[in-house]
Amino acid sequence: MGITRKPDEPPILDRSLGLFETTMYGVGIILGAGIYALLGEGAELAGNAVWISFVIAATVAAFTGLSYCELSSMLPKTAAEYNYTKKTFGRKIAFIVGWVLIISMIIAASTVALGFGGYFSQIFSVPVVPAAISIIVLFSLINLWGIKQSSTVNIVATFIEAGGLVIVIVVGVLFFNAGIDLAFSPTGFAGVMTGAALMFFAFIGFEDIANISEETRDAERIVPKAMILSIAISTILYILVAIAAVGIVGWEALSASNAPLSLILGSVLGEGAAMLMSVIALFSTGNTILLSLIVASRMIYGMSRDGSLPSLLSRIHPKTKTPHPAVLIVMLSSAAFVLVGDISVIAKLTTVSIFVAYLFVNSSLIVLRFKAPNENRTFKVPLNIGKFPVIALLGFASSMALLFYSEPIVLLYEGILIIVGLVIFFGSGDYRDKNIIEKIQNGIAK
Repeated sequence: MGITRKPDEPPILDRSLGLFETTMYGVGIILGAGIYALLGEGAELAGNAVWISFVIAATVAAFTGLSYCELSSMLPKTAAEYNYTKKTFGRKIAFIVGWVLIISMIIAASTVALGFGGYFSQIFSVPVVPAAISIIVLFSLINLWGIKQSSTVNIVATFIEAGGLVIVIVVGVLFFNAGIDLAFSPTGFAGVMTGAALMFFAFIGFEDIANISEETRDAERIVPKAMILSIAISTILYILVAIAAVGIVGWEALSASNAPLSLILGSVLGEGAAMLMSVIALFSTGNTILLSLIVASRMIYGMSRDGSLPSLLSRIHPKTKTPHPAVLIVMLSSAAFVLVGDISVIAKLTTVSIFVAYLFVNSSLIVLRFKAPNENRTFKVPLNIGKFPVIALLGFASSMALLFYSEPIVLLYEGILIIVGLVIFFGSGDYRDKNIIEKIQNGIAK
């Protein structure tokens, strides 16, 4: 049943996504380009046991994923991490979390766009930077067109990129070396664990489902289900691909290749398979760009609507039901980062920012179990000691461990990013007005 609105009410986001579309959104952004690039590096660390690294990484991702599930069932809003943190720690801390995630998504879109440009250049001999900017503009227009249209593009691209992995799995079944030792690791269990830390990056993206909550029907129930399903589907695909890969070419050849999946197919299907994987990689990288642009624009919209960014950015187009000023800002910012060229160090801000968000999301769940124990939850994280969620603690600890191993220069950039964000935050007239109103309301309540 739709929501009845008065003619003079401002437009709202189009709440049209169901469980299938939302799950495909999660699968699409998790699969992304990670498995196509990281498998070789993982095999170098974990050997034939790289599939075990995927199992461990999936378990770690699930810790924080379950925290997101419970919080999204309580607060099904865009700018999800911002809203979770605001309810727990206040607006200032929430802004920091939201701000670093916005910038990280913009940088992620730019970085992957350069990767897209590289594949596109190999196939069509077009310069990398113009191709990268063009794909950002194209997908920004699709983002502006509507969430239904964006979802359709995502579903098609997700099936294509998942199809590439299924091809590898099928080839693995047909040509598997039965004598392979799937438990062998050249550096033992330590290598498997190091591989797991690397493979964790292939799971990043499940959290973005929470940021389309206001465009999802019955979000309190659908978003947690979609998050669990997307992690489960991606995990199964990753494990089967890893087993197939080492079963066909072995970990040594896999670790020496810059294009491991192309190597696998090429070894049994010929050189034409490399071109096929390059085409699939176009869809994989393109889908990641689209979904990153959507997440960044919804984060900006949600924070603007709450008064933490200029109110102009919370406007919704009356026909497309999309936040068009936010979409435009994200498009221009992403294109600008592409012009920087080599942004490999800056790109690592994406993962650092996500780990920071994970820390606050897990902390928020722990605090809200005691601060708001009676608030409605359609999903509750299992394994609790009284009110205390043990899994959220594991999610916090694992996120802190991963953050600890980040490069010092990247942590410095993260600090600068936070300072810039705070300057914008305290200089925002919208924030000052909102802050005054909140103080008055709190005073009346007292």
